[in-house]
Amino acid sequence: MKSNTEIVATMQQLAKKQHISISELARRVKMAKSAVSKYFNGSRSFPLNRIDSFAQALGTTSEHLLGVEMPNNMIPISGVVKIPIIGVIACGDPITADENIDGYIEEPKETLPSGNLFYLRAKGESMTPTIPNGASVLIRQQPEVEDGEIAAVLLTNENEATLKRIKHTDKLILLLPDNPKYEPIVSTSENPIKILGKAIRFVSSL
Repeated sequence: MKSNTEIVATMQQLAKKQHISISELARRVKMAKSAVSKYFNGSRSFPLNRIDSFAQALGTTSEHLLGVEMPNNMIPISGVVKIPIIGVIACGDPITADENIDGYIEEPKETLPSGNLFYLRAKGESMTPTIPNGASVLIRQQPEVEDGEIAAVLLTNENEATLKRIKHTDKLILLLPDNPKYEPIVSTSENPIKILGKAIRFVSSL
């Protein structure tokens, strides 16, 4: 069985590989971000009674985190979900219509949030360094997001989806890039937008 330090190191490796931030991990295990941070920086010992919830959040088993080998016939098989990768989104069409799908990414079912999910590939550098060009971004379909959250947004005049951080004003919605070299996009009656969903996490080969 692994030591407390080794267990935490394994969790850190899994989180890094899946691009799961401390904030997202804390949300999944229903704990304060500050508590998870203390486990990860070693200022507080990891409580083994929480091993199951952390294993589920990281898409693995408690045995793997603990370093306990199981016989092959006893290893639980997790359900896998095929999430569509969306290429082109046409106005009025269902997002996940067959003609819009460029492929699929398989994910362990227990690591996914509820709701309708799809992947969108990031194009360009407007969201760097947060989201690199070419990354596959997991989106939960929903018509609204809170200020400061990253959303997949349909620019209806251009019939094209983009990823931007959302800010609401009295009458307008601003689409803000994380890269200061790019200008914000302003939603107006002449330049309408439609929020497709909230960015949950991303996968990148970088």
